[in-house]
Amino acid sequence: VQLQAFGGGLVQARGSLRLSCAASGSIFNINVMGWYRQAPGKQRELVATINRGGSTNYADSVKGRFTISRDNAKNTVYLQMNSLKPEDTAVYYCCAGRYFTVGDFWGQGTQVTVSS
Repeated sequence: VQLQAFGGGLVQARGSLRLSCAASGSIFNINVMGWYRQAPGKQRELVATINRGGSTNYADSVKGRFTISRDNAKNTVYLQMNSLKPEDTAVYYCCAGRYFTVGDFWGQGTQVTVSS
């Protein structure tokens, strides 16, 4: 399984960005898709996940601001990020898993920078 992420960039605080991640290869293996992020000097944080049925989970730090969605026909997962804050600045990694957790497959990171 290969994951390719798109959509990072520089945005001002309170702005929005949408990340997307396309999966290819043995995609029938995938149940859960999601996003991790890692800021300099900080631990990696699981941001959001979504399973094939559409059930979602979010980190408390992004609830109400980020929305994860998935297009199974396109094998793509999206992360709509609204009301961005400088503390959302990080490298965001797309990830996927065969069963109930992500982490089996990783995409390349995409940088998100939020200026104050």
